[in-house]
Amino acid sequence: MSLSSCASLRASRLSVAVAAALSFPFLAHAADSIVLPDGSRATQLDTVEVKGRKAGLEQAAGTGTRLSLSVMETPASVTVIDRDTLEARGVRTTQEALAGIPGLTVASPPGNGNAVTYRGFSGSQITQLFNGIDVQYASIAARPVDAWQYERVEAIGGPSSFLYGAGAVGGTLNYVTRLARLDRDEAAVQAAWGSFHDGTLAMGANLRIGGDDARQAIRLDASARDGESWVDGQAREASTVAASWLVQLAPTLRHTLAVESQREEDHRPYWGTPVRQPASGRLSVLPETVGRNYNVADGHYGQDVLWARSLLEWTPGERDTVRNTVYHYDALRDYRNVESYRLAPGNDGVIRSGALLQRHDQQLYGNRLEWIHEGMLFGLPTQWATGLDASYNRQTRFPLSLSATVDTVPLAAVTPGQFLDVPGASLVHTPDRTNRLHTQAAYMESLTRLTPSLSLLTGLRRDRIVLDVANHRAVTATNPARFERTYTPTTGRAALNWALTPQASVYAQYSTAADPPAGILSTANFATLRDFDLTTGRQGEIGTKLQSRDGRSFATLAAYRIVRRNVAITDPANPGQTLPVGRQSARGVEASFGWRPSEAITVEGNLAWVDATLDDFFENVGGSPVSRAGNRPANTPSRVGNVWVDYAFGPRWSAGIDLRGVSSRYANAANTLSTAGYATWGAHLDFAWNDSTDLSVRGRNLGDRTHVVYALGSTMVYLGDPRSWEVVLRKRF
Repeated sequence: MSLSSCASLRASRLSVAVAAALSFPFLAHAADSIVLPDGSRATQLDTVEVKGRKAGLEQAAGTGTRLSLSVMETPASVTVIDRDTLEARGVRTTQEALAGIPGLTVASPPGNGNAVTYRGFSGSQITQLFNGIDVQYASIAARPVDAWQYERVEAIGGPSSFLYGAGAVGGTLNYVTRLARLDRDEAAVQAAWGSFHDGTLAMGANLRIGGDDARQAIRLDASARDGESWVDGQAREASTVAASWLVQLAPTLRHTLAVESQREEDHRPYWGTPVRQPASGRLSVLPETVGRNYNVADGHYGQDVLWARSLLEWTPGERDTVRNTVYHYDALRDYRNVESYRLAPGNDGVIRSGALLQRHDQQLYGNRLEWIHEGMLFGLPTQWATGLDASYNRQTRFPLSLSATVDTVPLAAVTPGQFLDVPGASLVHTPDRTNRLHTQAAYMESLTRLTPSLSLLTGLRRDRIVLDVANHRAVTATNPARFERTYTPTTGRAALNWALTPQASVYAQYSTAADPPAGILSTANFATLRDFDLTTGRQGEIGTKLQSRDGRSFATLAAYRIVRRNVAITDPANPGQTLPVGRQSARGVEASFGWRPSEAITVEGNLAWVDATLDDFFENVGGSPVSRAGNRPANTPSRVGNVWVDYAFGPRWSAGIDLRGVSSRYANAANTLSTAGYATWGAHLDFAWNDSTDLSVRGRNLGDRTHVVYALGSTMVYLGDPRSWEVVLRKRF
């Protein structure tokens, strides 16, 4: 059976499931009449559930601190995108959720996972967490997954190693999964069908065992997505399951067991579109290559991820909370593709190269113990958190890399060959090296209220990281059989917050970070690390936060400067070697706002400007060192903005539009190649069938703008999605 036939069959099966889900509101509506004991009929009214929700800046700060502080009280740039916001914006994946963070851009080419740029930094300089846990390989491990299982997405801008360990010079992102709870029962199902035969079916339920007096609860969330793509031949199957079991062992002791599974299969994944040659100035693509897929017919990417967590919480008194988290992460990722394409000199064919068979086998084990206390310090109200974190991360890679030219195919190529057609290709996984990371950390964070309106927030973390690398291939001077490195970074934060009124505050903070000089420790080799220490990052930030008394409007404004030192660069005296003496910096301004002038209208948005610079940087160009000092890092826009407007024009009808703008970006460190900026817009129309059932029609990129979301060097770009439509039905029980 052909790939297209398989995709059609999968799409047909999912469409049947979606159609079944679409029947829920009508079945529920038909059951509104009930029979009374005397045989008469009466109308059963819909159950109205009233839920309290903290508005705007009153939400818990989450990732921004380990203490019990709101966003308003935290002297840092903190963004929290809650479940209601994810649903209102039609967020399908974790990647789409990140648009809510000021200044952040993200793309997901298969080889980069979530390629995030934030505050002028990117890649491993941005930490991406899962429920506060760092898998130390986020640039790949944080591939977009369906957002259904997540309660919220959080972010803190700038250096934040003092909270979660090495990395995070540009910022930290955190994806928080829904967990079982004892305060209510709830259930929901969602079905979606859209352009390119893209269908999703999801369900979730929280059930208390024992009613209102329950001491146990279980939660299950599951979603399945199956669809083709706007790119020729690409198809994707993905499923996620998250289950948790909460037991109130005693009035002061509770335990939650949480398990998550994520599976993804991408058939013939899209790696990018070749740019017009000769490449110079503003990069562009040929219209006839848009939507073409030059990967081999049996191209493949797949991942299987399993999470397990044991969460124990003890509250021995009103002022103390002790938490212990035992966690395990297991991931297996497989690639089989031809990944690099460039147009022939006459722009009449596509030269393919970069055949790669790759496997990542990764396991992470860890335990985190922390104690949070509220008390007095020298007569001043104080709360502090202290903890110990230990983890063991093991990853083995199995690459078969064939960089030579494979062939030249026509621009209109449909299924250009098989992977085994490539000379030297085989389906044998041979290990390259195994990286073992042993990490122990001690940390402390405290908030002291110096006066009723002035507070001091401090944090300090000491890590001990031992990297042990075993080489499974030929031993050379630059690739020894085994080597070990030990790092002991100390990072911290000090910040003052002045509450001018309960609805207005200003703050100033200084924070530091540390991260590897080149690459990621969980995949690093001897050549990239040598005897170098970790790089250091420092940030100064000032800002203000404002919110109306009724919570209907809010605004934040922050200005910052970040400097990263000891970056690995090409040795000017020896282009074959590197030196840890480079420097990169960024300064910028970020703003976010929300305004609700009436019950019917809501306006939210964010704007950001950044001036990112390679202050001291040499690049190896054809064996010669070339200074890139003063240039902007690749794929770093100077301006990013988002706006969401929603209008309820009837008791059951509402509509909205969303706009996103990204300025031009350079495609190389020389700043000789660039990609055009772009603006896209979307719209949605919502109808409430009843109080528990909603139907939405949503359009994305309605201008059908062909736009570049990520530059892949001087020969390829990764294009964003064209215009698409989606119908979504959501039913709550």
